[in-house]
Amino acid sequence: MTETMTGARLRLRPMCEADLAAVLTVEQAAYAFPWSREIFADCLKTRYQCWLGEIDAMLVAHGVMAVAVGECQIFNLSVHPDWQGRGLGRQMLRHLLWLARKRNADMAFLEVRVSNTAALALYRAEGFCEISRRRNYYPAANGREDALVMARELLVAES
Repeated sequence: MTETMTGARLRLRPMCEADLAAVLTVEQAAYAFPWSREIFADCLKTRYQCWLGEIDAMLVAHGVMAVAVGECQIFNLSVHPDWQGRGLGRQMLRHLLWLARKRNADMAFLEVRVSNTAALALYRAEGFCEISRRRNYYPAANGREDALVMARELLVAES
C-alpha cells in the first residue's frame, strides 16, 4: 500500500474476472473509446500483468502489461477522472515497471495519444522518450488520431 499526494492509501492488487465490471466503469469514465470487457478478459486469460489500484476498497485505477523476451509493453494505464492528478497513475506505472524488472525486462514500451498531454507529461517525467509515431492509430471523434510510441530502459539499480 502506498500513499497518494492527498494522503489516501492506494492498495495495488492483481485483477481478476470478478473485477471486470468495476474496471469497465473506470475505463469508460476515463476514455471516449474504452476497451471492452472482452479485451480485459482476454488479457487475464493470456496472463498479462493486470493490476488494480484501490482506495478504501473502491477501484480508482488499473494497468495492463505484457512481459516477454526482455521487454515489457504497457497496453493500458487508466485512472478514474475523479482521481486524476493525485499521483495514482505514476504509482501504477512505477509498479508495472517494477514487475517488469522482476521478470528480467530491460526495456519498456507504450503507445499514447498525441492529445493526451497529462499522460505524455507523466511518461516523459518517468524517463520515457518518443521513438516513433503511429499514424491514425487510435479512433477519435473526428476520424483517427496518431499515437506516440515511447520507450525507456529499465535499469537494475532502480529495483
